[in-house]
Amino acid sequence: MEHLRAFNVLFTVSQQWRAVRFIQLRHSSNLRNSADKSKRRNVDRFRTQLSSGPSFPDFIKGISSPKEYVPQEEHSETAGYFSEDMDIGNSRKVYFETYGCQMNVNDTDIAWSILQRRGYKRTTNLNEADVVLLVTCSIREKAEQTIWNRLQQLTAMKRKRLNTSWPMKIGILGCMAERLKTELLEREKLVDVLAGPDAYRDLPRLLTVADFGQQASNVLLSLEETYADIMPVHHTTQGISTFVSIMRGCDNMCSYCIVPFTRGRERSRPVSSIVKEVQLLSDQGVKEVTLLGQNVNSYRDTSEEQFCGPDLTALSRGFKTVYRPKQGGLRFSDLLDRVSHIDPNMRIRFTSPHPKDFPDEVLQLIAERGNICKQLHLPAQSGSDRILKAMRRGYTREAYLHLVENIKTIIPEVSLSSDFISGFCGETEEDHQLTVSLIREVGYNVGFLFAYSMRKKTHAYHRLEDDVPAEVKQQRLEECINVFREEAARVNSELIGSTQLILVEGESKRSAEDLCGRTDGNVKVIFPKEDVAVQLSESNTAPVTAGDYVLVEILSANSQSLRGRAISHSSLKKPEKNQSIGCFFIDLVEILQTDSRVFGSAHFVQLLLIQK
Repeated sequence: MEHLRAFNVLFTVSQQWRAVRFIQLRHSSNLRNSADKSKRRNVDRFRTQLSSGPSFPDFIKGISSPKEYVPQEEHSETAGYFSEDMDIGNSRKVYFETYGCQMNVNDTDIAWSILQRRGYKRTTNLNEADVVLLVTCSIREKAEQTIWNRLQQLTAMKRKRLNTSWPMKIGILGCMAERLKTELLEREKLVDVLAGPDAYRDLPRLLTVADFGQQASNVLLSLEETYADIMPVHHTTQGISTFVSIMRGCDNMCSYCIVPFTRGRERSRPVSSIVKEVQLLSDQGVKEVTLLGQNVNSYRDTSEEQFCGPDLTALSRGFKTVYRPKQGGLRFSDLLDRVSHIDPNMRIRFTSPHPKDFPDEVLQLIAERGNICKQLHLPAQSGSDRILKAMRRGYTREAYLHLVENIKTIIPEVSLSSDFISGFCGETEEDHQLTVSLIREVGYNVGFLFAYSMRKKTHAYHRLEDDVPAEVKQQRLEECINVFREEAARVNSELIGSTQLILVEGESKRSAEDLCGRTDGNVKVIFPKEDVAVQLSESNTAPVTAGDYVLVEILSANSQSLRGRAISHSSLKKPEKNQSIGCFFIDLVEILQTDSRVFGSAHFVQLLLIQK
C-alpha cells in the first residue's frame, strides 16, 4: 500500500506539472504570435517605402546601352566601376627600383609597358617621382630587410609631400607583395599599392584607388597569366642585350624555396609570342637575348591542340620529380630551335634552369648551333646525398656528376656555373665537405653561393629545423666561396693564349681607356680601346664599339675576369654558301702564318693546311 500511495503522489505531481507546462507553452506561443505580427507589419511598412523610393534605373542614369562582350585577347584594363578616364596616368612620373633576379628586371619592363599605355611617364630622378614602385624579392631574409629599410626612407620623403597636388604614392610589386601583404598593408602601413607577380595588369586601377586615399592590393596568383600579349618596354644595355620571359612559376617544390608560393605554378608563353618578341628585338639591333624562367628549361607550350601529343617530358638520366610526368606540348628544345634561327648573329642564353631538364636533345642542339651560348647553369645546391634528399632536389651526387660528364662529352667547350646553399637544415661538417669536394671536382667558372635563410610556407619551415648556427653557416659559406674562387681562377687560366669571340658591352667601369665584353661562356673580358682590323684578312682598321663582335687574344686571367688584346672584328655568322671554302682557308692561313698570335699555336696552321 505504501508503494501504491507513493505512486499516486508521483502521478498527481506529474499531472500538475503537465498542466503548468501547458500553460507556459501557450503563453510563449501567444508572445511569438504577437512578435510575428509586429514583424509582418514592419516588413509591409518597408515594402511600401521601398516601392515609393528610387528604382534600379535611378542608379544608372546617364549610362548608355549595355557594353558588348570583350574577348580575352582584347581584355580592357579598366575596372567596371571606374569611368574610362579615371585610371589614366595624366603624365604622372613613375620611378622604378628593381631588386633580386633577372625575372624582376623583366617584370619591371612589363609593369612599365602597362603603365605607359595609360599615360604615365617614367623618370630616373626619385625627387620628381609621383609614384615609386619597388619590384621586390623574397628569396632570402636579407633581400626583404633591404626593402623594409628602403620603405622607411621613402616614407620620410612621402610625408614631406603630403600637401602637394599629387602626393607621392609608394607601391610594392613582385614576390614580397604576395608573401608579406598583411605586414605591409596593416601592420606597418608604409605602402599605398601592392601588386603580386600576376597582377601587373591591375596596376592602373590600383593606383587610381590609392589616389582616393585608400590602400589597394591585388596579390592573386594565376594558373594562366604569362603576359604573352604585353610587349615589354626593354631597357637594354646600350641596346645590346636584354631578357625575354618564356615561362613563369615553378612546380619543383624544393623544400627550401619560396618561389612556388610567390610565383605560382608553371605556365609557359606560346612559342609564337616569344618568336615575335625576339624577332622585334633583332630588328632593333639587339645582339644578345636571355630567355628567362624560374625553371626555364621545363618550358612546355600547350597553347594549341596540335602540340598536345602523348609523349612524356624527358628528364636527365637519374633525375626525378615530385610531380607526375607531364604529357605533350612543345618542349624547350623546340623553342631553342626556333629562336636560334631568327638571327644567326644574335647570341641566345637562358636562365635559370634545373639540372633535371637537360635531356640529350637539348644538349645536342646547343652543341650544333653557333649562336646558342655554350654556357650552362647547373644549380647543385649541395654535394651531399643526405642534404639533397632533405632539399627534395630529385637527384643524387652521382646523378649530378654523370650529367656533368655527359654535358662535357657533348659540348666539350662548355662553361659551367652553379648555385650552392651553406648551412641547410641538419647539415653536418661531413655534408659541408662533400659540397666543397663537388665544387673542386666539377670546376665552375661562375657561382652564386648563399647561407641558408628559412622562408615561411616552405616544406622546410613546416617539417625541418633550422639548426645550424648562423656563425657556422657563415664559416662554411666563406670556405665554399674561397674554393670556388680557386677553381674559377684555374678554369679561367686555361684560356690564356686562346682567342675568344667577345660581344662588346661598352667601356670598362674602371677605366675609360678599356672596353669590356663577354665570352660565349659568359666570362667578362677587358681589353684596350683601340682600332682593329675589319676582318682577319684585311689591313683596314675600324674602331670597336658596343655591340660589335671582336676576336680577343687572352693574355691573363683571374677568378672574376680575363684580360686580352683585340685582334679583329668578327661575327657569329658562318661563311656564305657561295663563298669559296678554299679561298677562306688560304686567307686564314696567310693571316695565321704572319701572326700566329691569333690562335696561339703554329700547330693550328699545319692542321688547316692538312685539312685543306
